[in-house]
Amino acid sequence: MSQENEKEIQQLKNRFRDLAERAYSQGIYTFTGFLGLDGLDVFHRMEQELGYVGYTLSGGYEDADRKMIRFGEEAQMGYEMPFPIVCVHIRPRMDKFAETLSHRDFLGALMNLGIERSTLGDIRAGEREACLFCVSSIAPFLCDNLKQVKHTNVQCSVVESVEELPREEPVPVSIQVQSLRIDAVVAKVYNMSREKSLALFRGGKVYVDGRLCENNSRLLKQDETVNARGYGKFRIVGEPGKTRKGKLTVEAAVYR
Repeated sequence: MSQENEKEIQQLKNRFRDLAERAYSQGIYTFTGFLGLDGLDVFHRMEQELGYVGYTLSGGYEDADRKMIRFGEEAQMGYEMPFPIVCVHIRPRMDKFAETLSHRDFLGALMNLGIERSTLGDIRAGEREACLFCVSSIAPFLCDNLKQVKHTNVQCSVVESVEELPREEPVPVSIQVQSLRIDAVVAKVYNMSREKSLALFRGGKVYVDGRLCENNSRLLKQDETVNARGYGKFRIVGEPGKTRKGKLTVEAAVYR
């Protein structure tokens, strides 16, 4: 790990400690910005240290990858405070002139506005539209200033109910493995060699439920979510069955 990365991690740890202490000592809710997998892993490694204060994680919807942390709990504060997260619907002004747009296209357009990444959560991108989860304070600026993604003119609006928006449905995949070793499951789900699967672990690119997984022989459990950077994520669903030859049949819900 480089000195620069170590410095960033230490700064993030100090930030968590400061927010936790303020929530505990002042009796107020405190919030982080949106954290990616690396930041969430740093937090999870500190959970025991920060256990004296309650906390909750949310990305604005179930199964979010990027999440905020709220320090403080209702039992201590005497009141509840929602996360300052809203969903912005980004869609073409005229469908017939719209291009096919990717997650990268939407993120690039947002970054070009000079917005800090920590104010932006997940981007659920369709072919021509996207749902962006963001800090509520930045939403008016986005709605006023995000006018174009690639060559497509777009319009933005804050939506009241996330349930009304299109939702990415996972692809069901059935695989057969000797065991639920995570490196074997990753290799089968993404149809890659065992060597390539191992390279993901060596490169620190595999996370289980938001925690970096460095043990490639770890056994997966039902309902655990695996993120493999560059490939997407999947969840083990249902109890594995056995074939006549003794292999395990595993069902996974795969998000591309």
